[in-house]
Amino acid sequence: MDTDRFHLSEGDYVPDPDRDTAAVVDRFFDHLAEMARDRALPADLVPGMRVRHRELENANAGMIIDESARYNLRMTLALVAAYRLLLPLLGREDAVDVISRAFTEPLAPLLREGTRAMLDAAPDPFRAMVELSKSRERDAFGSGFTFRRPVDDDQRYHADVHRCFYHDVLADNDAAELTPAMCAWDKAWIEAIDPDEHGFRFDRATTIGLGGTHCPFHFTRTDHIPTTD
Repeated sequence: MDTDRFHLSEGDYVPDPDRDTAAVVDRFFDHLAEMARDRALPADLVPGMRVRHRELENANAGMIIDESARYNLRMTLALVAAYRLLLPLLGREDAVDVISRAFTEPLAPLLREGTRAMLDAAPDPFRAMVELSKSRERDAFGSGFTFRRPVDDDQRYHADVHRCFYHDVLADNDAAELTPAMCAWDKAWIEAIDPDEHGFRFDRATTIGLGGTHCPFHFTRTDHIPTTD
């Protein structure tokens, strides 16, 4: 099994929006297909989701404000397409839970293990994580997100998201209740951080999807730079 699909442990990861989005969307629909079989839901359910997904992409094309938005829109609308068809079958609470699991669970082990491998191999795990975060802010998120960085030095990197494109897309499609599922994606890489071993901690007290005014992504050193014997 490829436990580092995104090549995080190589230390020179550059986001590839086409590759990364395809991986997420394909695994998402595959997971839903398994769920549909387990629950004896209609056989054409997931093919119908894929059709609805393409329709939603066309209908929301005006939200593509830059190249990053093209891929972020595609990924977010996959959740909307699934929600539209699952809602009448499962009800709101169950549909949201199923979608959140399908979005976060398939790639979580790879993301967790890849992040852990990157941090374990880095001479300075804090600096490696900050550089990865900055590369994603630059290359993967785009102008649909608004970042403010109140602190950026050798001890702390605090990036606050004050506008979230994912939330905007979901809200515009009457599915804002799915935003926490997008937030939950980060749980895998967050769990890879061991403050005792890596010398820094991550704090995110809330998110826009959970009702906060912004999403704080705060990385803070907890000790001196770890050294190896």
